[in-house]
Amino acid sequence: GKYVVLLFYPLDFTFVCPTEMIGYSELAGQLKELNCEVLGVSVDSVYCHQAWCETERNKGGVGKLNFPLISDIKKCISISYGMLNVQAGISRRGYVIIDDKGIVRYIQINDDGIGRSTEETVRIVKAIQFTDQHGAVCPLNWKPGNDTIEPSHDGIKKYLSSH
Repeated sequence: GKYVVLLFYPLDFTFVCPTEMIGYSELAGQLKELNCEVLGVSVDSVYCHQAWCETERNKGGVGKLNFPLISDIKKCISISYGMLNVQAGISRRGYVIIDDKGIVRYIQINDDGIGRSTEETVRIVKAIQFTDQHGAVCPLNWKPGNDTIEPSHDGIKKYLSSH
C-alpha cells in the first residue's frame, strides 16, 4: 500500500555512493509524507552495510541512515530489476519507483560516476501520484502546480496552443 524507491548502488565504501545515501537519508522524511519508502540495495553483505553505517562520515562511512539497506549478495534483486552490471558483478547506480499497487512505474540508470538528483526523485514520485489521482498527464519539466495535459488530441492541442 506504499510507494517504494529502490535505490540500487554499486558498493559501500566507494566514492559517489555515500553522497547519495546521505542525501536520500535526508530526503526519507519528505518521501514518507508522500506515502513512499526508500530502500537501498547493493550486493554488499549485511556485515559490510553495518560497518558502513557504523563508520563516521569523515572516515568514508554514512552513519545512521533513515532507511534500511538491503544486502543483495546473491544478486537476485539486481537481476530482477535489470540493475546488475554483469561485467563488474555489482549493482548499477539506478533506482526503481514502484507504486502503491506494486507496479514498477519508473526506472532510471546513471553512469557509475554520476550521482542522482534527490529533487528529481521527489518530482517523479509526485508526478506518478498526480497522474494516478487526476488522470491528467505531466509535460516536460512538470512540477506540482504547473499545467498538465488532458490525455487526448484536444488536450494536447489546447496545451500546446497556450505554451
